[in-house]
Amino acid sequence: MLSTQAPDVRTDSTTTALHTSSVEAGWQRQGKLWSNLKELCDVLRITSAAIHTDEELLFQHVQFKTGQRIHTIGQPFDTLYIVHSGFLKTVLIDEFGNEQVLSFPMKGDLFGVDGIHTKRYASEAVALSNCDLILLPFKKLTALGRAHVEFEHAMYSVMSRELVREQAMVSMLGALSAEARVARFLVNLSERYADMGYSSKLFNLRMTRHEIGSYLGLTLETVSRTLSAFNEIGLITVDQRSIGIKDPEALRTLRRLPPSSSRAKQVAAKKSKAAAQQNDQSDPDWGAQLASA
Repeated sequence: MLSTQAPDVRTDSTTTALHTSSVEAGWQRQGKLWSNLKELCDVLRITSAAIHTDEELLFQHVQFKTGQRIHTIGQPFDTLYIVHSGFLKTVLIDEFGNEQVLSFPMKGDLFGVDGIHTKRYASEAVALSNCDLILLPFKKLTALGRAHVEFEHAMYSVMSRELVREQAMVSMLGALSAEARVARFLVNLSERYADMGYSSKLFNLRMTRHEIGSYLGLTLETVSRTLSAFNEIGLITVDQRSIGIKDPEALRTLRRLPPSSSRAKQVAAKKSKAAAQQNDQSDPDWGAQLASA
């Protein structure tokens, strides 16, 4: 990402209009940060080798603080958003103010596509942490598609990637138990962290358990109870919002948790085995027996 401040001559009428609408929507902008086409492709994880990258073609960054809304339901559509850093949620809101979480965009994800059809955003996007987003005005995207066919095809691929993820989610909701939904969610989140270059074994949940439940079609209590059960049988570790993945393969293939009585026996057996190993290691003859073995 370019760190130098872009001069005013780089802002065309489209950018000026975007800035005006941003201010009207209450967006917070910190300075002027820009990315070129190659950097934009890198964030989206698409190849830019075949695309002629014009250093003068720049895309504006906008920063949002935790809790700020990026766009609201019914707001006129003119821009797609690429997550450069941070975590968000997209939601539907019913007439009673209840939220249904649709997705959790994070670095490298594209959102705002639901506004293309009706020219108005069909969902609301909210920052779950401080975020840095790259603005991709739709008019600029269509113009780029005409000039760079490879880029247009790559953007179709990105949109398809998001669609496939949503379809997998719908399939999961209809076919899996509550425990399996939470397990697959953790595996998916782990893989997405790995794609971003972070640890897939230890990460923080940026979303609340209530938001996870809304996304998975479960209650907050079910999500909390399932995470505790996973922790109890050693599939994960839980420390408030910190999650450690101990057995990703078991989480990936889990269908249902064993009954609580069986889990208690499993935990007791593990504790008994750990205690026996600790006793063996504290035995003064243990070292000599190990050496002679």
